[in-house]
Amino acid sequence: MNIKRFVVNPLGENCYLLWDESLECAIIDCGAWDASRVEKITQFIEDNHLTPRLALQTHMHFDHVLGLPFLYKRYALQPLCHRLEQQIYDDAPDMVHSVFQLDMSVTLVPVLRYLEDGEEVSFGHTTLRVIHTPGHTPGGLMFYQSESKVLFSGDTLFMGSVGRTDFSNGNMDQEIRSIQTRVLTLPDEVVVYPGHGPSTTIGDERRTNPYL
Repeated sequence: MNIKRFVVNPLGENCYLLWDESLECAIIDCGAWDASRVEKITQFIEDNHLTPRLALQTHMHFDHVLGLPFLYKRYALQPLCHRLEQQIYDDAPDMVHSVFQLDMSVTLVPVLRYLEDGEEVSFGHTTLRVIHTPGHTPGGLMFYQSESKVLFSGDTLFMGSVGRTDFSNGNMDQEIRSIQTRVLTLPDEVVVYPGHGPSTTIGDERRTNPYL
């Protein structure tokens, strides 16, 4: 499996594009807002002859969903997320206005379906396992690819840190419990791709993360 990271929007959110030899691809947390970033993603897809199949969401905070209208308009993709994220998604335009003092003039794309803990989602020859990790948000998810030993952790686990929980419905105790019981059980060599900032490994976070 191949991975391409795009750092997008004013909050530096990581949008990931995954693909394999089938040339089908999945896009995780498309927060691309401005035209230049959207164009970079589109150009990369076209240059590599990829066919987008999935729009996966670790959670639905506004900085992770700003590119969903683009994915829907260009590739007819609708997001997949946990059902407990729906209210957060519905509130995204208000959050954009609150943070950036801008009106979000696009209509939110309807969720295609809700994902459940433990289920698998596939594109091409690649399968990702869904891991429910509540805390940063109630319906936070991670996506794990066991063969490639990679984990997409959203805003729950970062290099040397964890996601903030001072937003509505956040819960720090729940977040730490999610990481300790659902994430640190994975092998040390698993590479963690977070929603912001650089990648890390399970082993490094187990040994050095002060929150854990």
